[in-house]
Amino acid sequence: MLFGEKILDYWDDILRDLGKVVAIPSVVGPAEGDYPYGKECARAIDTVVELAQSYGLQAKNVGYHAAHAEYGEGEGNAVVMAHLDVVPAGEGWDTDPYTMVIDDNFAYGRGVADNKGPAIVALHCLRALKDAGVKGNRKLRVIFGSAEEVGMTDMPHYFQSEQRPDMGFTPDASYGICHCEKGLLDFSVHGKNDSSVVRRFVSGTVPNAVPFKAECTLTCSPEEVEKLQAAAEKSEVTFDITATEEGCTIVSHGQAAHASTPWNGVNAASHLVDLLAQVFTQEQLGAFFWFIHEKIGLATDGSQIGVQMSDEPSGPLTFNLGLVNVDEAQCSLTVDIRYPATKKGAGIVAVLQEQAASCGVEFTLLSDAEPLYLPKESQLVTLLSGAYRDVTGEECDIFSMGGGTYARQMFGKGVAFGASFPDQADSRAHQTNEFLDLRRFKLHAEICLEAMYRMLTAE
Repeated sequence: MLFGEKILDYWDDILRDLGKVVAIPSVVGPAEGDYPYGKECARAIDTVVELAQSYGLQAKNVGYHAAHAEYGEGEGNAVVMAHLDVVPAGEGWDTDPYTMVIDDNFAYGRGVADNKGPAIVALHCLRALKDAGVKGNRKLRVIFGSAEEVGMTDMPHYFQSEQRPDMGFTPDASYGICHCEKGLLDFSVHGKNDSSVVRRFVSGTVPNAVPFKAECTLTCSPEEVEKLQAAAEKSEVTFDITATEEGCTIVSHGQAAHASTPWNGVNAASHLVDLLAQVFTQEQLGAFFWFIHEKIGLATDGSQIGVQMSDEPSGPLTFNLGLVNVDEAQCSLTVDIRYPATKKGAGIVAVLQEQAASCGVEFTLLSDAEPLYLPKESQLVTLLSGAYRDVTGEECDIFSMGGGTYARQMFGKGVAFGASFPDQADSRAHQTNEFLDLRRFKLHAEICLEAMYRMLTAE
Protein backbone atom coordinates (compact mmCIF):
# COMPACT_ATOMS: atom_id res chain seq x y z
CA MET A 1 0.00 0.00 0.00
CA LEU A 2 1.31 3.45 -0.90
CA PHE A 3 1.26 6.05 1.82
CA GLY A 4 -0.79 8.34 -0.41
CA GLU A 5 -3.88 6.15 -0.03
CA LYS A 6 -4.22 7.26 3.60
CA ILE A 7 -5.63 10.61 2.48
CA LEU A 8 -8.93 8.92 1.63
CA ASP A 9 -9.51 8.42 5.37
CA TYR A 10 -9.89 12.21 5.62
CA TRP A 11 -12.20 12.73 2.67
CA ASP A 12 -15.29 13.87 4.56
CA ASP A 13 -13.22 16.37 6.54
CA ILE A 14 -11.64 17.66 3.33
CA LEU A 15 -15.04 18.40 1.80
CA ARG A 16 -16.32 20.00 5.00
CA ASP A 17 -13.28 22.29 5.29
CA LEU A 18 -13.39 23.13 1.59
CA GLY A 19 -16.95 24.28 2.04
CA LYS A 20 -15.82 26.57 4.87
CA VAL A 21 -13.18 28.36 2.80
CA VAL A 22 -15.31 28.55 -0.36
CA ALA A 23 -17.87 30.44 1.75
CA ILE A 24 -15.31 33.24 2.19
CA PRO A 25 -15.37 35.67 -0.80
CA SER A 26 -11.60 36.13 -0.65
CA VAL A 27 -11.18 38.43 -3.62
CA VAL A 28 -8.19 40.73 -3.11
CA GLY A 29 -9.34 44.18 -2.04
CA PRO A 30 -7.75 47.42 -0.85
CA ALA A 31 -5.52 47.26 2.25
CA GLU A 32 -7.44 47.75 5.48
CA GLY A 33 -5.35 48.32 8.58
CA ASP A 34 -3.50 45.08 9.34
CA TYR A 35 -5.02 43.37 6.29
CA PRO A 36 -2.87 44.04 3.19
CA TYR A 37 -5.35 42.38 0.84
CA GLY A 38 -8.62 43.25 2.58
CA LYS A 39 -10.77 41.67 5.29
CA GLU A 40 -11.97 38.66 3.32
CA CYS A 41 -8.49 37.45 2.38
CA ALA A 42 -7.53 37.94 6.03
CA ARG A 43 -10.54 35.87 7.09
CA ALA A 44 -9.40 33.06 4.81
CA ILE A 45 -5.93 33.15 6.42
CA ASP A 46 -7.45 33.05 9.91
CA THR A 47 -9.64 30.11 8.91
CA VAL A 48 -6.83 27.87 7.64
CA VAL A 49 -4.62 28.72 10.64
CA GLU A 50 -7.45 27.71 12.99
CA LEU A 51 -8.05 24.50 11.03
CA ALA A 52 -4.36 23.58 11.09
CA GLN A 53 -4.12 24.18 14.84
CA SER A 54 -7.27 22.14 15.45
CA TYR A 55 -5.50 19.19 13.78
CA GLY A 56 -2.48 19.54 16.05
CA LEU A 57 -0.24 21.19 13.49
CA GLN A 58 1.99 24.19 14.07
CA ALA A 59 0.67 27.18 12.15
CA LYS A 60 1.70 30.79 11.66
CA ASN A 61 0.09 33.86 10.18
CA VAL A 62 2.76 35.99 8.49
CA GLY A 63 1.24 39.46 8.58
CA TYR A 64 -1.84 38.36 6.62
CA HIS A 65 0.29 38.23 3.48
CA ALA A 66 0.40 34.46 3.82
CA ALA A 67 0.36 31.71 6.43
CA HIS A 68 1.80 28.25 6.81
CA ALA A 69 1.10 24.98 8.57
CA GLU A 70 4.10 22.87 9.48
CA TYR A 71 5.07 19.33 10.41
CA GLY A 72 8.48 17.82 11.06
CA GLU A 73 11.89 19.04 12.14
CA GLY A 74 15.28 19.69 10.62
CA GLU A 75 17.31 22.34 8.88
CA GLY A 76 15.79 21.69 5.48
CA ASN A 77 12.42 23.01 4.37
CA ALA A 78 10.14 21.42 1.78
CA VAL A 79 6.99 23.28 0.82
CA VAL A 80 3.67 23.01 -0.94
CA MET A 81 2.40 26.44 -1.98
CA ALA A 82 -1.27 27.10 -2.67
CA HIS A 83 -3.42 30.22 -2.63
CA LEU A 84 -6.67 31.19 -0.95
CA ASP A 85 -7.48 34.32 -2.95
CA VAL A 86 -9.91 34.00 -5.84
CA VAL A 87 -10.99 36.04 -8.84
CA PRO A 88 -14.37 37.81 -8.61
CA ALA A 89 -17.38 35.55 -9.05
CA GLY A 90 -18.97 37.50 -11.89
CA GLU A 91 -22.55 37.05 -13.04
CA GLY A 92 -24.42 34.11 -14.52
CA TRP A 93 -23.86 31.35 -11.94
CA ASP A 94 -26.38 28.53 -11.66
CA THR A 95 -25.68 28.33 -7.91
CA ASP A 96 -24.43 30.72 -5.22
CA PRO A 97 -20.68 30.99 -6.02
CA TYR A 98 -19.82 31.20 -2.31
CA THR A 99 -21.85 28.18 -1.22
CA MET A 100 -20.19 24.94 -2.25
CA VAL A 101 -22.74 22.65 -3.87
CA ILE A 102 -22.03 18.96 -4.49
CA ASP A 103 -24.04 17.31 -7.24
CA ASP A 104 -23.26 13.94 -8.80
CA ASN A 105 -19.57 13.90 -7.75
CA PHE A 106 -18.99 17.48 -8.84
CA ALA A 107 -18.39 20.35 -6.42
CA TYR A 108 -19.37 23.84 -7.57
CA GLY A 109 -18.20 27.18 -6.15
CA ARG A 110 -15.68 29.95 -6.68
CA GLY A 111 -12.23 28.62 -5.82
CA VAL A 112 -13.03 24.91 -5.58
CA ALA A 113 -10.44 24.20 -8.27
CA ASP A 114 -8.38 27.42 -8.27
CA ASN A 115 -6.96 26.96 -5.68
CA LYS A 116 -8.86 26.30 -2.46
CA GLY A 117 -9.47 22.63 -3.15
CA PRO A 118 -5.77 21.80 -3.60
CA ALA A 119 -4.92 24.02 -0.60
CA ILE A 120 -7.25 22.12 1.72
CA VAL A 121 -6.04 18.75 0.42
CA ALA A 122 -2.43 19.77 1.13
CA LEU A 123 -3.40 20.76 4.68
CA HIS A 124 -4.95 17.33 5.29
CA CYS A 125 -1.92 15.63 3.75
CA LEU A 126 0.15 17.36 6.42
CA ARG A 127 -2.35 16.16 9.02
CA ALA A 128 -2.12 12.57 7.72
CA LEU A 129 1.69 12.63 8.02
CA LYS A 130 1.44 13.90 11.60
CA ASP A 131 -1.23 11.38 12.58
CA ALA A 132 0.91 8.55 11.21
CA GLY A 133 3.96 9.82 13.12
CA VAL A 134 6.14 9.81 10.02
CA LYS A 135 9.75 10.68 10.83
CA GLY A 136 11.24 12.93 8.22
CA ASN A 137 14.55 14.56 7.35
CA ARG A 138 13.32 18.17 7.16
CA LYS A 139 10.42 20.45 7.88
CA LEU A 140 7.41 20.25 5.59
CA ARG A 141 5.25 23.33 5.20
CA VAL A 142 2.03 24.08 3.38
CA ILE A 143 2.10 27.80 2.55
CA PHE A 144 -1.20 29.56 1.96
CA GLY A 145 -0.96 32.73 -0.11
CA SER A 146 -3.36 35.65 -0.38
CA ALA A 147 -2.47 37.44 -3.62
CA GLU A 148 -1.62 34.91 -6.32
CA GLU A 149 -4.30 36.22 -8.64
CA VAL A 150 -2.97 39.80 -8.54
CA GLY A 151 0.75 39.40 -9.12
CA MET A 152 2.03 37.25 -6.22
CA THR A 153 3.12 40.23 -4.12
CA ASP A 154 2.34 38.14 -1.03
CA MET A 155 5.35 35.84 -1.33
CA PRO A 156 8.16 38.43 -1.25
CA HIS A 157 6.67 39.64 2.04
CA TYR A 158 6.38 36.09 3.35
CA PHE A 159 9.97 35.18 2.54
CA GLN A 160 11.34 38.36 4.09
CA SER A 161 10.95 36.62 7.45
CA GLU A 162 10.45 32.93 6.64
CA GLN A 163 12.85 30.20 5.53
CA ARG A 164 13.33 29.65 1.83
CA PRO A 165 12.48 26.17 0.50
CA ASP A 166 14.96 23.49 -0.50
CA MET A 167 12.30 21.84 -2.66
CA GLY A 168 8.62 22.21 -3.29
CA PHE A 169 5.68 22.29 -5.64
CA THR A 170 2.49 24.20 -6.24
CA PRO A 171 -0.68 22.24 -7.13
CA ASP A 172 -1.99 25.07 -9.32
CA ALA A 173 -1.51 23.83 -12.87
CA SER A 174 -1.89 20.46 -14.57
CA TYR A 175 -0.19 17.08 -14.24
CA GLY A 176 2.59 15.98 -15.00
CA ILE A 177 5.36 18.34 -13.94
CA CYS A 178 5.89 21.83 -15.28
CA HIS A 179 9.65 22.10 -14.80
CA CYS A 180 9.96 25.19 -16.90
CA GLU A 181 8.11 28.52 -16.92
CA LYS A 182 9.09 31.19 -19.41
CA GLY A 183 10.29 34.62 -18.36
CA LEU A 184 7.53 37.23 -18.24
CA LEU A 185 8.45 40.65 -19.62
CA ASP A 186 6.04 43.55 -20.10
CA PHE A 187 6.97 46.85 -21.73
CA SER A 188 5.23 49.97 -22.94
CA VAL A 189 5.93 52.44 -25.72
CA HIS A 190 4.83 56.06 -25.59
CA GLY A 191 4.91 59.02 -27.93
CA LYS A 192 3.10 62.11 -29.12
CA ASN A 193 0.37 61.60 -31.67
CA ASP A 194 2.04 63.10 -34.73
CA SER A 195 -0.23 61.26 -37.15
CA SER A 196 -2.11 63.45 -39.61
CA VAL A 197 -4.89 60.86 -40.01
CA VAL A 198 -5.40 58.88 -36.76
CA ARG A 199 -7.36 60.85 -34.17
CA ARG A 200 -8.24 57.96 -31.87
CA PHE A 201 -7.25 54.29 -31.58
CA VAL A 202 -8.32 51.94 -28.76
CA SER A 203 -7.75 48.20 -28.36
CA GLY A 204 -7.39 45.60 -25.64
CA THR A 205 -8.35 45.28 -21.97
CA VAL A 206 -5.22 43.62 -20.47
CA PRO A 207 -1.66 43.08 -21.73
CA ASN A 208 -1.80 39.31 -21.34
CA ALA A 209 -4.57 38.66 -23.84
CA VAL A 210 -4.77 38.97 -27.61
CA PRO A 211 -7.22 41.84 -28.26
CA PHE A 212 -10.34 40.68 -30.08
CA LYS A 213 -11.46 44.20 -31.04
CA ALA A 214 -9.85 47.48 -32.09
CA GLU A 215 -11.43 50.80 -33.00
CA CYS A 216 -10.05 53.93 -34.63
CA THR A 217 -11.24 57.31 -35.86
CA LEU A 218 -9.57 58.79 -38.94
CA THR A 219 -9.42 62.15 -40.65
CA CYS A 220 -8.99 61.40 -44.35
CA SER A 221 -10.41 61.95 -47.83
CA PRO A 222 -13.32 60.04 -49.43
CA GLU A 223 -10.81 58.50 -51.86
CA GLU A 224 -8.74 57.18 -48.95
CA VAL A 225 -11.89 55.74 -47.36
CA GLU A 226 -12.55 53.87 -50.61
CA LYS A 227 -8.98 52.53 -50.61
CA LEU A 228 -9.44 51.33 -47.02
CA GLN A 229 -12.66 49.55 -47.95
CA ALA A 230 -11.01 47.89 -50.93
CA ALA A 231 -8.07 46.70 -48.82
CA ALA A 232 -10.44 45.48 -46.10
CA GLU A 233 -12.31 43.26 -48.56
CA LYS A 234 -9.09 41.39 -49.30
CA SER A 235 -8.24 40.85 -45.63
CA GLU A 236 -8.85 37.67 -43.65
CA VAL A 237 -10.04 39.90 -40.78
CA THR A 238 -13.46 41.56 -40.66
CA PHE A 239 -13.49 45.37 -40.64
CA ASP A 240 -16.53 47.62 -40.22
CA ILE A 241 -15.76 50.93 -41.98
CA THR A 242 -18.21 53.80 -41.55
CA ALA A 243 -17.73 57.06 -43.46
CA THR A 244 -17.96 60.31 -41.50
CA GLU A 245 -17.79 64.00 -42.43
CA GLU A 246 -14.10 64.09 -41.45
CA GLY A 247 -13.15 60.67 -42.75
CA CYS A 248 -14.25 57.37 -41.21
CA THR A 249 -14.35 55.09 -38.20
CA ILE A 250 -13.07 51.51 -38.36
CA VAL A 251 -13.79 48.56 -36.09
CA SER A 252 -11.49 45.54 -36.44
CA HIS A 253 -12.75 42.13 -35.30
CA GLY A 254 -10.14 39.59 -34.22
CA GLN A 255 -10.12 36.59 -31.88
CA ALA A 256 -9.06 36.56 -28.24
CA ALA A 257 -6.41 34.20 -26.86
CA HIS A 258 -4.02 34.08 -23.93
CA ALA A 259 -0.77 35.96 -24.44
CA SER A 260 1.21 32.76 -23.83
CA THR A 261 -0.31 31.26 -27.00
CA PRO A 262 -0.91 34.29 -29.24
CA TRP A 263 -1.01 32.15 -32.38
CA ASN A 264 -4.36 30.82 -31.16
CA GLY A 265 -5.85 34.30 -31.57
CA VAL A 266 -6.16 37.04 -34.19
CA ASN A 267 -4.81 40.38 -33.01
CA ALA A 268 -7.40 43.02 -33.92
CA ALA A 269 -4.99 45.89 -33.18
CA SER A 270 -2.12 44.58 -35.31
CA HIS A 271 -4.45 43.87 -38.23
CA LEU A 272 -6.00 47.31 -38.03
CA VAL A 273 -2.59 48.99 -38.16
CA ASP A 274 -1.66 46.71 -41.05
CA LEU A 275 -4.77 47.91 -42.90
CA LEU A 276 -3.86 51.55 -42.29
CA ALA A 277 -0.32 51.00 -43.55
CA GLN A 278 -1.68 49.69 -46.86
CA VAL A 279 -3.31 53.06 -47.55
CA PHE A 280 -1.36 55.72 -45.69
CA THR A 281 2.32 56.68 -45.87
CA GLN A 282 4.82 56.63 -43.04
CA GLU A 283 4.55 60.41 -42.76
CA GLN A 284 0.75 60.28 -42.54
CA LEU A 285 0.71 57.55 -39.89
CA GLY A 286 3.42 59.10 -37.74
CA ALA A 287 6.19 57.54 -35.65
CA PHE A 288 4.03 55.55 -33.22
CA PHE A 289 1.91 53.71 -35.77
CA TRP A 290 4.89 53.17 -38.05
CA PHE A 291 6.67 51.55 -35.09
CA ILE A 292 3.77 49.11 -34.72
CA HIS A 293 3.74 48.39 -38.45
CA GLU A 294 7.50 47.98 -38.87
CA LYS A 295 8.59 46.50 -35.54
CA ILE A 296 5.56 44.47 -34.42
CA GLY A 297 3.44 43.74 -37.47
CA LEU A 298 1.42 40.54 -37.45
CA ALA A 299 4.23 38.41 -35.99
CA THR A 300 3.73 36.67 -32.63
CA ASP A 301 7.40 35.71 -32.15
CA GLY A 302 9.11 39.11 -31.96
CA SER A 303 10.85 38.52 -35.27
CA GLN A 304 10.15 41.98 -36.71
CA ILE A 305 11.74 43.76 -33.75
CA GLY A 306 14.70 41.40 -33.52
CA VAL A 307 14.01 39.31 -30.40
CA GLN A 308 12.96 36.03 -32.00
CA MET A 309 14.50 33.14 -30.03
CA SER A 310 13.77 29.66 -28.75
CA ASP A 311 15.21 26.89 -26.61
CA GLU A 312 14.69 23.15 -26.18
CA PRO A 313 13.08 23.16 -22.71
CA SER A 314 10.44 25.84 -23.24
CA GLY A 315 10.07 26.65 -26.94
CA PRO A 316 9.81 30.02 -28.70
CA LEU A 317 9.52 33.54 -27.39
CA THR A 318 5.96 34.87 -27.68
CA PHE A 319 5.15 38.52 -28.36
CA ASN A 320 1.67 39.98 -27.83
CA LEU A 321 0.52 43.54 -28.54
CA GLY A 322 -2.13 43.67 -25.80
CA LEU A 323 -3.09 47.33 -25.30
CA VAL A 324 -3.18 50.36 -27.59
CA ASN A 325 -4.54 53.72 -26.44
CA VAL A 326 -4.31 56.82 -28.64
CA ASP A 327 -6.03 60.19 -28.44
CA GLU A 328 -5.34 63.40 -30.33
CA ALA A 329 -2.33 64.20 -28.12
CA GLN A 330 -0.68 60.98 -26.87
CA CYS A 331 -0.05 57.38 -27.92
CA SER A 332 0.75 54.32 -25.79
CA LEU A 333 0.92 50.56 -26.20
CA THR A 334 1.76 47.63 -23.96
CA VAL A 335 3.35 44.34 -25.04
CA ASP A 336 3.50 41.01 -23.17
CA ILE A 337 6.57 38.85 -23.91
CA ARG A 338 7.13 35.28 -22.68
CA TYR A 339 10.78 34.44 -23.28
CA PRO A 340 12.57 31.06 -23.20
CA ALA A 341 13.58 29.73 -19.80
CA THR A 342 17.31 29.53 -20.52
CA LYS A 343 17.50 33.14 -21.80
CA LYS A 344 17.95 36.46 -20.00
CA GLY A 345 15.59 39.41 -20.06
CA ALA A 346 18.36 42.02 -20.08
CA GLY A 347 19.46 41.16 -23.61
CA ILE A 348 15.89 41.38 -24.87
CA VAL A 349 15.39 44.76 -23.19
CA ALA A 350 18.53 46.15 -24.84
CA VAL A 351 17.22 45.26 -28.30
CA LEU A 352 13.77 46.68 -27.58
CA GLN A 353 15.22 49.97 -26.33
CA GLU A 354 17.40 50.35 -29.42
CA GLN A 355 14.56 49.57 -31.80
CA ALA A 356 12.14 51.97 -30.09
CA ALA A 357 14.71 54.76 -30.14
CA SER A 358 15.35 54.20 -33.85
CA CYS A 359 11.68 54.88 -34.50
CA GLY A 360 11.49 57.99 -32.34
CA VAL A 361 9.28 56.55 -29.60
CA GLU A 362 9.92 56.07 -25.88
CA PHE A 363 10.46 52.58 -24.36
CA THR A 364 9.57 51.76 -20.72
CA LEU A 365 10.23 48.39 -19.07
CA LEU A 366 7.24 47.57 -16.86
CA SER A 367 8.31 44.21 -15.41
CA ASP A 368 10.70 41.32 -15.95
CA ALA A 369 9.99 38.14 -14.00
CA GLU A 370 12.85 35.70 -14.42
CA PRO A 371 12.15 32.25 -15.84
CA LEU A 372 11.89 29.04 -13.86
CA TYR A 373 13.91 26.04 -15.00
CA LEU A 374 14.70 22.77 -13.24
CA PRO A 375 16.38 20.11 -15.38
CA LYS A 376 14.39 16.93 -15.91
CA GLU A 377 17.15 15.00 -14.11
CA SER A 378 16.91 17.05 -10.89
CA GLN A 379 16.12 15.34 -7.58
CA LEU A 380 12.74 17.06 -7.22
CA VAL A 381 11.50 16.22 -10.71
CA THR A 382 12.60 12.61 -10.24
CA LEU A 383 10.91 12.41 -6.84
CA LEU A 384 7.60 13.86 -8.00
CA SER A 385 7.47 11.87 -11.22
CA GLY A 386 8.05 8.71 -9.18
CA ALA A 387 5.15 9.54 -6.87
CA TYR A 388 2.88 10.18 -9.86
CA ARG A 389 3.91 6.97 -11.62
CA ASP A 390 3.48 4.79 -8.54
CA VAL A 391 0.01 6.16 -7.73
CA THR A 392 -1.41 6.27 -11.27
CA GLY A 393 0.53 3.48 -12.97
CA GLU A 394 1.38 5.91 -15.78
CA GLU A 395 4.53 7.79 -16.73
CA CYS A 396 4.64 11.43 -15.70
CA ASP A 397 4.86 13.97 -18.50
CA ILE A 398 7.48 16.70 -18.05
CA PHE A 399 6.47 19.93 -19.78
CA SER A 400 6.94 23.69 -19.94
CA MET A 401 4.50 26.59 -20.19
CA GLY A 402 4.30 30.30 -20.77
CA GLY A 403 2.12 31.02 -17.76
CA GLY A 404 3.27 31.77 -14.22
CA THR A 405 2.62 30.02 -10.89
CA TYR A 406 3.90 30.16 -7.33
CA ALA A 407 6.72 27.88 -8.47
CA ARG A 408 8.45 31.11 -9.54
CA GLN A 409 8.47 32.19 -5.91
CA MET A 410 10.54 29.18 -4.77
CA PHE A 411 13.96 30.59 -5.71
CA GLY A 412 14.58 27.99 -8.40
CA LYS A 413 13.72 25.07 -6.09
CA GLY A 414 10.13 24.29 -7.08
CA VAL A 415 7.78 23.28 -9.89
CA ALA A 416 4.08 23.21 -10.68
CA PHE A 417 2.62 19.73 -10.11
CA GLY A 418 -1.13 19.10 -10.48
CA ALA A 419 -3.89 19.41 -9.49
CA SER A 420 -5.89 18.88 -12.69
CA PHE A 421 -5.35 16.16 -15.27
CA PRO A 422 -4.81 16.83 -18.98
CA ASP A 423 -7.67 14.56 -20.07
CA GLN A 424 -10.36 16.01 -17.82
CA ALA A 425 -12.81 18.77 -18.65
CA ASP A 426 -11.79 22.36 -18.02
CA SER A 427 -12.78 23.29 -14.45
CA ARG A 428 -14.01 26.72 -15.57
CA ALA A 429 -11.57 28.44 -13.22
CA HIS A 430 -11.94 32.23 -13.62
CA GLN A 431 -15.35 31.63 -15.23
CA THR A 432 -18.91 31.15 -13.99
CA ASN A 433 -19.88 27.76 -12.54
CA GLU A 434 -16.32 26.77 -11.55
CA PHE A 435 -16.33 23.10 -10.62
CA LEU A 436 -14.24 20.23 -9.29
CA ASP A 437 -14.55 16.64 -10.48
CA LEU A 438 -14.35 14.92 -7.09
CA ARG A 439 -13.49 11.50 -8.51
CA ARG A 440 -10.40 12.85 -10.23
CA PHE A 441 -9.70 15.09 -7.25
CA LYS A 442 -9.40 12.00 -5.03
CA LEU A 443 -6.64 10.76 -7.31
CA HIS A 444 -4.90 14.13 -7.00
CA ALA A 445 -5.17 13.87 -3.22
CA GLU A 446 -3.40 10.49 -3.26
CA ILE A 447 -0.63 11.81 -5.52
CA CYS A 448 -0.26 14.91 -3.35
CA LEU A 449 0.13 12.94 -0.12
CA GLU A 450 2.55 10.47 -1.70
CA ALA A 451 4.64 13.36 -3.05
CA MET A 452 4.63 15.18 0.32
CA TYR A 453 5.61 11.96 2.10
CA ARG A 454 8.57 11.52 -0.26
CA MET A 455 9.68 15.14 0.09
CA LEU A 456 9.56 14.84 3.88
CA THR A 457 11.53 11.60 4.00
CA ALA A 458 13.98 12.03 1.09
CA GLU A 459 17.66 11.87 1.95
